Amino acid sequence: MLPARNRMTRSTDFGVTVRRGVRAIQPDLVVHALRGEAGAQIDGPKIGLVVSKSVGNAVQRHQVSRRLRHVMRTMLDDLDTADRVVIRALPGSRDAVSARLESELHAALKRAGITAGARS
Repeated sequence: MLPARNRMTRSTDFGVTVRRGVRAIQPDLVVHALRGEAGAQIDGPKIGLVVSKSVGNAVQRHQVSRRLRHVMRTMLDDLDTADRVVIRALPGSRDAVSARLESELHAALKRAGITAGARS
C-alpha cells in the first residue's frame, strides 16, 4: 500500500501531470511523469492511478490497482520528493502478473527520465 502522503488525490494534480508530463507507453501501462522542480517544498513523490472500466469489472480493477500500488511502493526511493507520476492501466494489465507490471513500470519511468538512474 502506498503511504497517504504519496497518493495523488486532487484532479488538478492528475490533469497537470498528464498534460505537462512525459508520456511513456508500455504494453499494459501508460505512465505520465512530471519531474519536480528543484527546491520544491513537497513531502514526497505523488503517485496517481487511473484504472478504467475497460480493464474489467470492479474486482479486476481493484486487483490491478492493488498490484500497481504495491509495485510503486518499492520504487518510491528512486523518485525525487517533488516528482509526480500518473499510471494509466490498459486492458492487458488485468492478466499481467506483478513481476511483469513491475518491469514495465520500471522501464516506463526510466524512459520518462524520472528514476534516479536515468537522471543526468
